[in-house]
Amino acid sequence: MGVEISTGVDTSAIEKRSVGDAMWKGALCRCPKCGKGKLFRSYLKVVDECAACGEEFFHHRADDLPPYVAIFIVGHVLVGIMMHMEMVWRVHPMTYVFTMLPLAVILPLAMLPSIKGAIVGLQWALRMHGFNPAHREVAGQ
Repeated sequence: MGVEISTGVDTSAIEKRSVGDAMWKGALCRCPKCGKGKLFRSYLKVVDECAACGEEFFHHRADDLPPYVAIFIVGHVLVGIMMHMEMVWRVHPMTYVFTMLPLAVILPLAMLPSIKGAIVGLQWALRMHGFNPAHREVAGQ
């Protein structure tokens, strides 16, 4: 006894969106739809719409996921490097202060735009939030 919900949108007319391509274009800080327009107007501020194709981005919800992903990646890389340094060379603890602390700040900040772009591309490809034509949001809501 399944229940069908009619959205009023012909799903056969909706184009397929490649998740991998959309995330790759987003990681390059480009529009996940066309790959030509810029995705950001400043460091992490997503444009309201693509200048090349007109795709709307004001309704994305990347929120806290990009920093979590960046910290997760950098944390695993730096801990691996620190463990290797400690087992091979037995370095002085101040070496970590002068090398790992700056890296722990700089690397996530450098990765954030690409990670956020990939998350916005993922949301676009999966038609999450306002990216679904059947459930469009109005700007400013």
